[in-house]
Amino acid sequence: MVPDQHFDKPGPSPFMDMDLVPKYAAQPAQERKPAEDEPRILYWFDPMVPDQHFDKPGPSPFMDMDLVPKYAAPSTQEPGLTIDAALVQNLGMRKAKVQRLPIVNELEVVGQLQFNQRNQAIVQLRAAGFVEKAWPLAVGDHVSVGQPIAEFQIPEWLDAQNELLSQPIGQSPHLLATLRARLQLLGMPDALIAKVEKTRQPETRVTITSPISGVVDMLDVKTGMALASGDTVAMVNNLDNLWLDAAIPEAQATGVRAGDKAIFNSVNPGDPALTGTLEYLLPSINDNSRTLTARILLDNPEGRLKPGTSGRVLLQSSTKETGLFVPTEAVIRTGKRVLVMLAEPGGAFMPTNVVTGHEQGSHTRILQGLDEGQEVVASGQFLLDSEASFLGIKPKTAEGHDHD
Repeated sequence: MVPDQHFDKPGPSPFMDMDLVPKYAAQPAQERKPAEDEPRILYWFDPMVPDQHFDKPGPSPFMDMDLVPKYAAPSTQEPGLTIDAALVQNLGMRKAKVQRLPIVNELEVVGQLQFNQRNQAIVQLRAAGFVEKAWPLAVGDHVSVGQPIAEFQIPEWLDAQNELLSQPIGQSPHLLATLRARLQLLGMPDALIAKVEKTRQPETRVTITSPISGVVDMLDVKTGMALASGDTVAMVNNLDNLWLDAAIPEAQATGVRAGDKAIFNSVNPGDPALTGTLEYLLPSINDNSRTLTARILLDNPEGRLKPGTSGRVLLQSSTKETGLFVPTEAVIRTGKRVLVMLAEPGGAFMPTNVVTGHEQGSHTRILQGLDEGQEVVASGQFLLDSEASFLGIKPKTAEGHDHD
């Protein structure tokens, strides 16, 4: 009852009606050794917030539950990171297969749209004449097929018509054909020749019209003008398709050839992306820019794109070769290494060093480190890589898989 008073021998207590009680020395404490098969606890975590680690157990600060221990992998376990299936589902982890795809070489350059000169019409006079009337047109105007341009008075037609009309109808068919051909060479339309033969009255006025739909690129006609034979009245360019001239650097022109696919995106984000085919490479290199011009034919739906528009051109050259590809988002680049999280059988994940090649669309080519049919993590791989680094799991070295 008075434990702070000590005595060196047994006997009755001087304070209470009882004997003194001996105090024995404590036995040396034995350290508790964990069982050999007991896994070591690395940290505690909340399964709903797995990237937050705690150094001791207790209630979760995030959810109404206790923290869960994270155990070190047993030494007998195959190397790799094992994640609970429920946690994989909570993280929304997504896998993708290593697949073999045709290799497409890509080159991005600048380009500019031009009129397709094969879809160009030039209106000329075949005989001298005078402009009686000019329609109100100007360079840049859109015209349709048959749009009147100007009405001409052509005196040279008169003599040839009188000679035709002087021949009796139905006689000398060969001579009549020759006289008709003469009028045709002077630019007289067949319909007007037929009218003259029917009415037996000469015609010297003709209305020149646009032979195609498009944009007026040149117009040189005004009321009262006198034009000589061979003078150009107008030039019209069709807009149904355009030429795209892409400037390819001289050092990168080796792999580009006719037939390659081309995708054009103009500088205006509202314009549609157009796809065409490389028709041919111009035979000379620009002295100033040291570039080779690739001419690409592009359909121009609804005429939305205009000549002179510039933009980016993606050239794609297909080859007969194939290679292994994974989604680009699955590739982890740390600056010192490039790796992927390989999904192994049994639910384990192993960081694996890879050697990558070029990007092709949304995929990246794998030169070394993976085999066809393997699965890699395409979503959530950065968390797995962080976890593997924390556990000291070293990435598997890329070896023995050369996929060139």
